[in-house]
Amino acid sequence: MTDTYHPWMSTVMKAAAVYNIVWGAWAVLFPNHFFQIVGMEPLNHPMVWQGMGMVIGVYGLGYWWSSYNPIKHWPIIAVGFLGKIFGPLGFIFNYIQGIVPFEFSYTLLTNDLIWWIPFFLILKKVHQDFNWRLS
Repeated sequence: MTDTYHPWMSTVMKAAAVYNIVWGAWAVLFPNHFFQIVGMEPLNHPMVWQGMGMVIGVYGLGYWWSSYNPIKHWPIIAVGFLGKIFGPLGFIFNYIQGIVPFEFSYTLLTNDLIWWIPFFLILKKVHQDFNWRLS
């Protein structure tokens, strides 16, 4: 596998890193703010939301490190991509059951959906390079 990558890949991973660190800090420091903005009831146990913020912030650190060579550090991107797939699937599952209101989906736009294409394209490049090496 070559470690050659397009400069936009590094830029995307740095943007994802900054976004995740800021979003994570926001969730930890102001755990009820999102719920106030979208008109949802605040959580009974905000520490659950703060824990999620901590995990998302830690993902940001991984994304920053992966930005130095997205091809070499593709497993970090793959784990993030899986989270960005499973998060919306979990929302849909819970929304259909009436467990979570539609307003919660607003987090999916910036936390997950906008990253699908760039993360996919990076992982596609990794896959193509790997297949070339096997030939």
